[in-house]
Amino acid sequence: MKINQIITTLQAMNPGIMGIENFKRSAVLIPLVEVNEETHILFEVRSMNLRSQPGDICFPGGRIDPSDLSPNHCAIRETTEELGISKKDILDVTPIDYIVSDMGRIIYPFVGKIENIDQIKPNSMEVGEIFTVPLDHFKNIEPESYKVHFKVIPEENFPFDLIVGGEDYNWQIRHVNELFYRYENRVIWGLTAKILTHFLNLLEV
Repeated sequence: MKINQIITTLQAMNPGIMGIENFKRSAVLIPLVEVNEETHILFEVRSMNLRSQPGDICFPGGRIDPSDLSPNHCAIRETTEELGISKKDILDVTPIDYIVSDMGRIIYPFVGKIENIDQIKPNSMEVGEIFTVPLDHFKNIEPESYKVHFKVIPEENFPFDLIVGGEDYNWQIRHVNELFYRYENRVIWGLTAKILTHFLNLLEV
């Protein structure tokens, strides 16, 4: 192939995320609700019947299905299914920065307003309970932060002879900061805390 052909082929492409077809893609909604004329954020407690992360606190959301028209569509669909509300009760759905994880996940967060919260009927198969936290509570505190270190363990037949340094290769060990928010007797952590922190930081700009 001639160089000009290569350049022409590449110029016709729309660059995206390499290997996106192998990523697990999800969307979540940060639900804003009004409680006693004060802005609150609504959270879910995952049902203890779920295989993945039972009892953890999260935002409404889930895996993007092939039938979903967009991440926005997924976030709204999952919220209606989990909270038992109508699509018309979810207003002003707005995207914020999404997360691309080298653990193979992409999470698209959205912010939206939920009306008629007295009509919420959580799906007990997925949601153990819901609760709300005043937005001002988070604006007045800093999350606790703890490092989680990852260890490199090559498989038994790893070809050390093909890399400079062999078994003494200087792997770049990485870590992540896990954030924790406390509210009354509840703890919000993990990706939910990470998304929450980013959302709060956006409000300070």
